[in-house]
Amino acid sequence: MRHAGSSPTSFHVPGHHNGEALLHALHTIDPNDSLEIGKQLSAVMRLDLTELSSTDDLHHPEGAILAAQRLAAQCYGAEETCFLIGGSTSGNLGMILAVCDPGDIIIVQRNVHKSVINGMKLAGAKAIFLTPHIDSSTGISTIPSLEQVKLALRQYPQAKAVFLTNPNYYGMSVKLDAYVEACHEQNKPLLIDEAHGAHYGMHPDLPNSAIQAGADGVVQSTHKTLPALTMGAMLHMQGQLLDRRRVREALAMVQSSSPSFPIMASLDISRAIVDKLGGNLFHTAIEAVHSFRIWVKESKMIFTVGETELHPDKKTDPLRLILTVPSGKLTGFELHRELEKRGCWAEMSDPLYTVLVIGPHVCAEGAISRLKDALTDIHHAYASAECRQLERQEQMESKDPNEGISEPVSFARVKKQTSRSVPLHEALHHPSAEMIIPYPPGIPLLYPGERFTDRHLADIRRLSDAGARFQGAEDSTMDIVAILIEEKC
Repeated sequence: MRHAGSSPTSFHVPGHHNGEALLHALHTIDPNDSLEIGKQLSAVMRLDLTELSSTDDLHHPEGAILAAQRLAAQCYGAEETCFLIGGSTSGNLGMILAVCDPGDIIIVQRNVHKSVINGMKLAGAKAIFLTPHIDSSTGISTIPSLEQVKLALRQYPQAKAVFLTNPNYYGMSVKLDAYVEACHEQNKPLLIDEAHGAHYGMHPDLPNSAIQAGADGVVQSTHKTLPALTMGAMLHMQGQLLDRRRVREALAMVQSSSPSFPIMASLDISRAIVDKLGGNLFHTAIEAVHSFRIWVKESKMIFTVGETELHPDKKTDPLRLILTVPSGKLTGFELHRELEKRGCWAEMSDPLYTVLVIGPHVCAEGAISRLKDALTDIHHAYASAECRQLERQEQMESKDPNEGISEPVSFARVKKQTSRSVPLHEALHHPSAEMIIPYPPGIPLLYPGERFTDRHLADIRRLSDAGARFQGAEDSTMDIVAILIEEKC
């Protein structure tokens, strides 16, 4: 702001030169038309700078960026914080590249974000996949059980780290203190993708953050739940088990050498807001959502909303609303579309649930009131509709934790192997050539290179017969699957 306010004459990149080049071009096109897009963009462009002596350098911060990152670490209770201008994706990549060299093993929950898979590909690492726990009341997957993590650490003492995702997309989280203790007992860092929890730990009704639990590296998408620009995220670090120098080197490789100053400024502003307001930032929204839940229960409409209380070691984000229609009169996808028709845009949906993210600005009189009106209208439109059977897919979670721990799966980038298609029953003991993801629940059964077992074949048949769709597979019916052709020595 100080630089932009000094009326600078720009002889450097970016090419819009403080927005002046944009306004000049638009005026040349039509001198009499003051386009709104020019006004909006040029205002942002005044802050869209490059690395100058007055603005600092993200990859070698010594001034304002260094001060902003230190303030963020202090705010979140970390020992060090790095600003991310490539979203949580860049943080996940950076953490994996920092802990894994080619051929190294890392313990990972099976249903991680694709950026974690890409990080293992870049590192040439091998994954020990752990099957997530399935919440009995919703059928939604959370992180693997503590027992399974401990067992995997004993079976693979050479593993470089444990990588988990907490909370999930639905705002369901597990207390991580015991997981941190289990990893630290084996001298392994615990890395957490906390993309949906940048606001955690800021209010008594919100779950604690992974940093508060003692995790070594935690990535948060500040842009998802705090007032930061899209792609604005933070990586928080603490302790001695994560080599922070390697993390910074990795971030310099995977992030642009021309970082966005508006995104960084929005990260600093978000931090300052949280510092100033603390829990007061979220209090009104949490109260509004609480009143909304009571309204849904008392109105006896076709909808229900997920409860916030689970197991003592589990908690759901009060600022996530999980709507469903138990009668099956509307699927999650259909409810999503009906809300959009009425001007309410949800975050995501699946065959059963529609998920809404509630911002800190929400109050009972504003957005919640409009949501009530939309749901009331939808209720009247579908109350007399025929009920359908929309049973959620029950996941066959084994009582034996060994069955949820995969053999090492290599993500090294090698010469592409040839494959062939075979009937499902002929794939037994062969390595898969494709990623097989039944949806629901969206948890990969097999990654390329993992071998088909009797259990895999049974699960695939059961899920296919129940109507699950398979992503990543060549044949969505799963009658035919692709296997790798193994070279004979």
